[in-house]
Amino acid sequence: MRVPPAPVDLPARAAARVGGGLDVSAIAARAATLAPGTRRPEGGIDRLALFAAILSDDPRVAAARAGVVAARRDARLAHKAANPMLSVASDYTNDPSMPAPWTIGATADVQLDFGGRRAGRIRGADLGVVGAGYDLVEVVWAERIAAARGLVDVFAGERQVALGDELVALYDRQLAAMRRRVDGGEMSALSLAPVRAARAAAARARDDARARIVGGRAAIATVLGVPVSAFDGVALLWPDFDAVPPAPAITPGLKQAALVHRADVMRTMVAYDQAEAALRVEVARQTPSISLAPGYSWEGGLIHIPFGIALQAPSFDLNRSAIMAAEAHRAAAGQAIESALADAQGAIDTAASERAAAEAALARLTHEELPQARLAADRADAQLRLGAIDRADWAAAKSADAAARLAAIDALARLRLAQIGLEAALRRPLDGPETLISVRTDPALAGDDRP
Repeated sequence: MRVPPAPVDLPARAAARVGGGLDVSAIAARAATLAPGTRRPEGGIDRLALFAAILSDDPRVAAARAGVVAARRDARLAHKAANPMLSVASDYTNDPSMPAPWTIGATADVQLDFGGRRAGRIRGADLGVVGAGYDLVEVVWAERIAAARGLVDVFAGERQVALGDELVALYDRQLAAMRRRVDGGEMSALSLAPVRAARAAAARARDDARARIVGGRAAIATVLGVPVSAFDGVALLWPDFDAVPPAPAITPGLKQAALVHRADVMRTMVAYDQAEAALRVEVARQTPSISLAPGYSWEGGLIHIPFGIALQAPSFDLNRSAIMAAEAHRAAAGQAIESALADAQGAIDTAASERAAAEAALARLTHEELPQARLAADRADAQLRLGAIDRADWAAAKSADAAARLAAIDALARLRLAQIGLEAALRRPLDGPETLISVRTDPALAGDDRP
């Protein structure tokens, strides 16, 4: 078997990565295969299409998938029997009584591969394939969560920029009206300072929102392994972003199901089973390993066919030291399971409490602050039309309304991020088109052997 060399041209790969782009049509086609029959928005990339792009284009997912393939090859290698050894020797004897001076012989050494040693080795390699699969699932989840948070930054930032522009414009109108009062001697110039400070804070928040949009797009581009310029002219879609996501009921059954199905927890179970398999191998090494040594020799016309059995004895302590070390590794792997379960439970509880707090904050803004600010703004419009107030007071009321709406966007973004955090803790999508994905439709997650 010949294996051609495969050198890596790092400058060429770097150039391809820097100049990479997005094939939106191919991503849309892949999304259609993930959730057949699902109605999706057109003209851009939505959450389902973004997840499809992660599966097909994300370099970290590709690396994890290659790890699964390598683990399968290692498992096949573990099934191979021990390599036989063949020794050939010749001997020359200057003895006139011998019919021929040459003696030629060959001896084979075949180690018998059976029992606990073979079973433990194969078991450990097979578990390596399972562990690599869980690693792939964890990478997919991590990338999906990173992309979803980037989407929240983009959509929340766009709304914050729009409201920020409106708020800054209102402060400018308020300042202009107040300057006219100052010029007319109706008020002190010191009264402008708080409004100027509020206007500066609103401008800084608007600039931060613009940076949030850029950062969100950069985060999504990083997930897909493309430059951020690849998203130029590509629309990101989230039609129901402004809607309150449904709140799941975190029942004990749901929490238990999440604990036993999280890939990181299952990875610790794989490590424990591998430690158990390694312990079984060390126990099996208490017995001698057996090698068969058939031979053949030719001596001056005489043929000899010797046959031997070789026993390789265990260490002088009957392998007790290795067994105790393997037991300690198994115990450590068992404690790692408990640690992973505790971490997962803590993550679920923390994410659930943060989501509840974020939803309560949004509900308070929606049902208390926003209606009051809206009512005050409507009254200011009416009073301005009647001439009861001037532009300064009107702009102050309108600014309060815009600030309340801006706070509502912040609360919505917090709730969206909390929802994503809860999804990460539960390792399951809670809303959106991703809930319609069938795992079996994707070869990367269904055990297909292709790299």
